[in-house]
Amino acid sequence: MDNRDVILRTLKETAIDSERQSFLGFASFLSELGPHPFLPGLMGVVSLRTPLITVMEELVHRDLLGFLWRCRQDTGVESPCDITEKRIFTMGGQVASALEYLHGQSCIHGNVGARSVLVGRDLTAKLWGLGPTYCKKTQAGTPGELQNIAMRKWQAPEVLARRPVSQSSDVWSFGILLHEIVTLGDPPFPKVTASDLLQYLQRGKTQKRPANCSNSLFSIIKSCGEFAPHERPALAEVIQKLKSGEKSANNRTVLRVPEPLDIEKYLREAGYGEAYNYIVL
Repeated sequence: MDNRDVILRTLKETAIDSERQSFLGFASFLSELGPHPFLPGLMGVVSLRTPLITVMEELVHRDLLGFLWRCRQDTGVESPCDITEKRIFTMGGQVASALEYLHGQSCIHGNVGARSVLVGRDLTAKLWGLGPTYCKKTQAGTPGELQNIAMRKWQAPEVLARRPVSQSSDVWSFGILLHEIVTLGDPPFPKVTASDLLQYLQRGKTQKRPANCSNSLFSIIKSCGEFAPHERPALAEVIQKLKSGEKSANNRTVLRVPEPLDIEKYLREAGYGEAYNYIVL
């Protein structure tokens, strides 16, 4: 094993058989996915004795949402928190590449968002949060059961209407992710409650353009947010546009957001704790 930091994920020794099977099944799933530069690496598995352990690559800045919040509070002293327009295109391209790879493996992520992206020392972004992907791949649950209630504001309208997740719904969520990055961690649709979001989208409403967002970046966000799934671009097209935008993007001006972080406000505007109570029109 090379000289990399790792995270050990351990299953408690009191786990029941179904928990052990799920633990090892997920490790097997990660192994079968194979390596990809923008997916965290599975370094090893201890499976023949207890406790069962998976050894995963560690990314020092942890989840992207927390990293963006630290950038929002940054005083300018710590250069790792310098998010420029060019960096958004770069990180977006990395996540889109990983998502396209998953789709090529007949996997739907179903959980795309800043919380599901990990950030390395060199600000490389790697897509994580693959639990729903594993469940979908193994058919361990119905589409309704696979929906993450805490992520409703990241879900495409057809998923909010209780239809199955798809590659197109992942593209919708990817557009929300880009919006999170350019706003340094704002929640999507902050003025709309999660319970009203489906009706809001059915009326043709969309997210407003963030103040820091360039025309080329907002064009990608808008295309990912088309209401009809068939009108959203394929990831190959998204990746091409991100690479094109990266070439001319501003790499000097560091993004700043004037509003301080308010965790309680974020949780409220992100839709945590709301009952699932949609009316499908």
